[in-house]
Amino acid sequence: MAKIKTPPRDFDFMGLRRYFIGLSAVLAVLSIVGFFYPGPRFGTDFRGGTELEVAFQRDISPADIRAAVVESGFSSPDVVAVDSDDHPNQYLIRVKEVTALTDAQKEGIRKALCLVPEDQGADAAGGPADGAAKAAFDEAACPPERRTTEVKFSPGGDKVAARFQQDVCGEATPEVKCPPRSDIAQQLVDAVEGVELRPGANNPVVQNQRDHRVEFFFKSKGDQLMDNMRERLGTDVVPERALRVEWIGAKASGDLRDAAIKSITIAIVFIMLYIAFRFDMRFAPGAIAALIHDVFLAVGAMVLFQREFTLSSVAAILTIVGYSINDTVVVYDRIRENLGKYRKMTFPKIINRSITEMLGRTIRTSGLTGVAMFPFLFFGSGVIRDFAFTLLVGVIVGTYSSIYVAAPLTEIIDRKVFGTAVKKKRRIKRRKKGAAAVAASV
Repeated sequence: MAKIKTPPRDFDFMGLRRYFIGLSAVLAVLSIVGFFYPGPRFGTDFRGGTELEVAFQRDISPADIRAAVVESGFSSPDVVAVDSDDHPNQYLIRVKEVTALTDAQKEGIRKALCLVPEDQGADAAGGPADGAAKAAFDEAACPPERRTTEVKFSPGGDKVAARFQQDVCGEATPEVKCPPRSDIAQQLVDAVEGVELRPGANNPVVQNQRDHRVEFFFKSKGDQLMDNMRERLGTDVVPERALRVEWIGAKASGDLRDAAIKSITIAIVFIMLYIAFRFDMRFAPGAIAALIHDVFLAVGAMVLFQREFTLSSVAAILTIVGYSINDTVVVYDRIRENLGKYRKMTFPKIINRSITEMLGRTIRTSGLTGVAMFPFLFFGSGVIRDFAFTLLVGVIVGTYSSIYVAAPLTEIIDRKVFGTAVKKKRRIKRRKKGAAAVAASV
């Protein structure tokens, strides 16, 4: 006689919900505290500044690098060692300063380039305009061949484009048909304090010979920092060039930060709308609560472990949003399926049965994603590590919330709201039946 296989006993997930809801509350409080102390650590994308990745030529301590950066006139530098097999002495250096020209320097550049006032007219050799423009324009020091009609500054202040009134070409060479006149760069560097041209044979460069347009490339804050470190630490320690130099201004970083917050908010709102149409009011609040819970704890973990918030972190959070809701929807679908299959079973037991049936699938999916993230977390660069850390935390928290946030909240709503309504309907039906029976007996 064949033995009948009995279904495996369901684990009592709902019996432990109080402990895990308490754990979520504690983690949420720690996340809130972390936002105030130590506070979020924004990367260059969101706070602005200049970031250099430098491979030093011999062993050097972060304290020595930090001291050299401060002595160079840069405030509050961050110096972080970067593990690299190719460059054993590689460091990431961040400073708050960005490449920018002051108003005084811009005015000095205009004066050095003999910018003709706008109200002077189109006469190439004409005299200066009246009033303040006439006082600013030095006609004696600005012969016609040195005068410009347009001076434009790049947003970062490391490039200036000028349009001269007359031909700017010097003596041609086999390599360059129109090299700029030698006096063009010299007059600019000599006249403006704090402005240095970036070294190179093609600086400045004639961008357009017909329009007499010349571009000047200045040293950025990164270039200046490298020069100052070489001066203080020695050319045998600091290389000629950095491996990577990036910078972003305060306005651009603020716009990126606002855009990141908007993108996460919009993603959550649209997923909320999807859940509202996808499930009824018994299931939707739990899915929404789990979604917000996952994002909040993932961000809190980044704050507590002082991981940097960058554009890559935003991408990881958006990935968590989609991953979390997908896992919750899978569990919810099995619960709704079992509601019709086990009509005599209580709702908490149905939830336990559904989670038990989906646990293997959840462990395989989450485990595979986690295994894929570990190599990036331990062997990746700084930005990749932060991305992997955020995604790994999100996967763990997303799996946990589907079981101990979304499902328990659905059970509470079913018991407190829908369960009361069903009992009330049953009582009304019994009363009607009793009244009908009394009326029939009379």
